[in-house]
Amino acid sequence: MNIQQFIQNALAEDVGNGDHTSLACIPPDAMGSAKLLIKEAGIIAGVELAVQICQVVDANLQVQVLIPDGTPVQPGNIGLTVAGSKQSILKAERLLLNCMQRMSGIATLTNRYVQAINGANARILDTRKTTPGFRYFEKWAVRLGGGHNHRMGLYDMVMIKDNHHDYCGGIVNALHRTRQYLTHNRLPLQVEIEVRNLQELELVLQTGMADRIMFDNFDVPTTRRAVEMVNGQYETESSGGITLQTVRGYAQTGVDFISVGELTHSYKSMDISLKAV
Repeated sequence: MNIQQFIQNALAEDVGNGDHTSLACIPPDAMGSAKLLIKEAGIIAGVELAVQICQVVDANLQVQVLIPDGTPVQPGNIGLTVAGSKQSILKAERLLLNCMQRMSGIATLTNRYVQAINGANARILDTRKTTPGFRYFEKWAVRLGGGHNHRMGLYDMVMIKDNHHDYCGGIVNALHRTRQYLTHNRLPLQVEIEVRNLQELELVLQTGMADRIMFDNFDVPTTRRAVEMVNGQYETESSGGITLQTVRGYAQTGVDFISVGELTHSYKSMDISLKAV
């Protein structure tokens, strides 16, 4: 991910041919400072990105980080301060906040899931249910919240889902074709396959050729039975409709991973402001 290019594109989208409000109101040589005010409890994320945004906007802006990424925060905390050109501070303000509010919301929700399964061996994963163009930062925020990243995209892991094996003529065909493809193209990618019921799981166990098996929309008792059937032969993952209220039950089945789309598609942005000093 080219972070500088992302910042430049986002600034071009926002600033266009000029921040005419600041150009009209603020003298070009006016200097000042601002503070990042936390207005909600959670996990702060996007601090490192905020520093880079300020540097791209104006290399002369001075940023002092007071609370680093991944730290629990409370209302009234000051995450960072920035000093320099008032016009530059105002130009950076909205992009900085847009990124930090979203990343902090994701980190906070992820941390709630991580805390909900405290003591279990399962790990919380994100999904590809992300905002186009912002996936890298959303997955960064998941890590800051204590979660783990699933594949970044379609290119770094094979994940055979229900539509794949339906289009391919079944699970057995999908697994065989996948292994042939990977061998032919010399691609050292992990293979995960989704199963919708215990009958499909039995087919995978008979066929092999996978590294991880995902139990899609299984309830907790069926997940427990599925883990017993796998018996440690493959990594296991639960996915589909898992919530903060149900996640601990899944973790206690012995499953290795729990993927949660909510982390990046249904989070609430944290309330953060950049206030002039």
